[in-house]
Amino acid sequence: MFSKFKPTPEAEPTAMRNRTATGSSASGSTFSVIAADVTISGDITAEVDLHIDGTVIGDVRCANLVQGAGSTITGGVIVQSARLGGKVDGSIEAVDLVIEASAQVTGDVAYNNLTVEAGGRVEGALHRLDANGEPSSESDGEASAKVESIQKARDIGALRA
Repeated sequence: MFSKFKPTPEAEPTAMRNRTATGSSASGSTFSVIAADVTISGDITAEVDLHIDGTVIGDVRCANLVQGAGSTITGGVIVQSARLGGKVDGSIEAVDLVIEASAQVTGDVAYNNLTVEAGGRVEGALHRLDANGEPSSESDGEASAKVESIQKARDIGALRA
């Protein structure tokens, strides 16, 4: 009457079959999930990959971050790589950063590799990091001079037409 149900391996979802008892995947990497109904007030530091579908009020530091479309992070984000789909209100520092179409970022972004999908929104300054993870040595003045020279070249091209 009250027997324990033990699913066969075929009946378990694929993600569960690939997990070990320690919460790691078959590849050996571990990850943590913050579900959509969870709100965390405070900083999060993880040495593992992190998937956030809920709300975090505080800074997030981890190896790799995946943010769901309905989630919110109010605080800084420092990661090796991130795929952001929700709302971030704070600065971001990442070597590899993907801002999905559903993402809304308000704050400065420091990156080495950046992808912003069509529809993704970033309101803040973008700063490219060099190979050492430091802000690029190119000053804002040099960058604006390059933009100005590009604009002048376009104007000259328009005059020739």
